[in-house]
Amino acid sequence: MDAVMHLPQFFVKQKLTMMVNRYEINEANPDGSVGRLMAVAQQKRMAFKEQVTFYRDEQRSEPVFSFQARQVLDLGAGYDVRDAAGAPLGVFRKDFGQSLLRSTFHLSSPGLEATGQERNQVVALLRRFVDFPFSFHFDFKDQATGALVMSSERQMSLRDRYVVQVPDPRLDFRLAAAMAVGLDALMAR
Repeated sequence: MDAVMHLPQFFVKQKLTMMVNRYEINEANPDGSVGRLMAVAQQKRMAFKEQVTFYRDEQRSEPVFSFQARQVLDLGAGYDVRDAAGAPLGVFRKDFGQSLLRSTFHLSSPGLEATGQERNQVVALLRRFVDFPFSFHFDFKDQATGALVMSSERQMSLRDRYVVQVPDPRLDFRLAAAMAVGLDALMAR
């Protein structure tokens, strides 16, 4: 079953501010250039219970979806993704044990179970010991078929910028965007 809102490619760009992490999510134009603004996300730093809210515009006048940790300690916590009305869109969680050597996340929505890992084991290990803005790539694959569901690739730059591909039409854009921002926010980028 296809998602209510599917977007095959989009971009995530982090904006650094004093008290919050802000992210812009833009649609990709057919030629691969940056298109219209789809959402602006904001994460409070040093919050006891992780929550990121996505807004329709820069003025943050209308929340459109969000994710929130199920518990305060986030070693293996699940994150619920909800639409503006609070209806569930899906869940993601970090696999703490597998993430010791290679960051691993699980992504779930109705009719879809996927696991995402850093593609390059060497880069995964280097990131743990060297403070350098490495380019890295996460691939999320369907647990039943092994087909690619989503990929998020950090571009080599001082600011965090990602190209997100979502070839699977079952994955809702809002869940994919929450996961993409979660990869950055939860891994302390």
